[in-house]
Amino acid sequence: MESLNDAGLAFLVGGGFALGQYTAVQRDTKDFDIFVRHEEYDPIMKVLAQVGFDTELTFPHWLGKASCQHGYVDVIFNSGNGVAYVDDGWFKHATPGQVFGVDVLLCPVEETIWSKAFIMERERYDAADIMHLILAHAEHIDWARLLVRFGPHWRVLFSHLCLFGFIYPSERDRIPEWVMTGLMDRLDQELRTPPPDRENLSGHTAFAGAIFTGCPALGSHRCETHQRQLDDSRRRRPLDESDRGPLVVGLSCRLAAQSGPVGWQSGTQSFR
Repeated sequence: MESLNDAGLAFLVGGGFALGQYTAVQRDTKDFDIFVRHEEYDPIMKVLAQVGFDTELTFPHWLGKASCQHGYVDVIFNSGNGVAYVDDGWFKHATPGQVFGVDVLLCPVEETIWSKAFIMERERYDAADIMHLILAHAEHIDWARLLVRFGPHWRVLFSHLCLFGFIYPSERDRIPEWVMTGLMDRLDQELRTPPPDRENLSGHTAFAGAIFTGCPALGSHRCETHQRQLDDSRRRRPLDESDRGPLVVGLSCRLAAQSGPVGWQSGTQSFR
């Protein structure tokens, strides 16, 4: 960090070290994350190599690594799914902090939530970090800017905000009402319109570790992992009774035996 500061190269500290300063949740971490603009990636890696790190561009669309005997640094300029591209806004809204006695800038809370929200993999799910960030900083989050960051992927943000209300029911009113009602209105409007006329899903936005080619800021993109999953699903035969577990079969029988439409009651309103 001192070498990068001396070279006048801008970077932001993220990952577990930033989370610890924002939430006081401390945890052991195997790496040290810095976020940089794509155009400054090469100069930063050059400086790290000069001070003894072994460097590599691990994933050309989002991340490189600098390693030494003490550990390694992730140098990040995008997200694994190509959505959360590091731009000037990250630096404009960064928070001053101190790591290992060095004055640094931390990734903004909003961009941290944005980039973590899409990490929903089998071996890693960053929702807990998002819950801690909202719990600690709900009143200081720039919600309008956060909504702009998510843009067409607003459903992902909405899912995490709903989850926050489930985990911390007594704190749910700390999320501004206009945010929740606005997202609910979007969902209501979407339900009243026909679905998109296309087969593919937004798989490349939901899985940060998917094999991703390109990014919105640099050109075309596709998710090969999702395409393979889609191809596999087309080859599968429909389920029959022998495929279904006893719970599914039993539920199907009970639903079939009921008269009238299936729904549930909540107060005086029936949801069907």
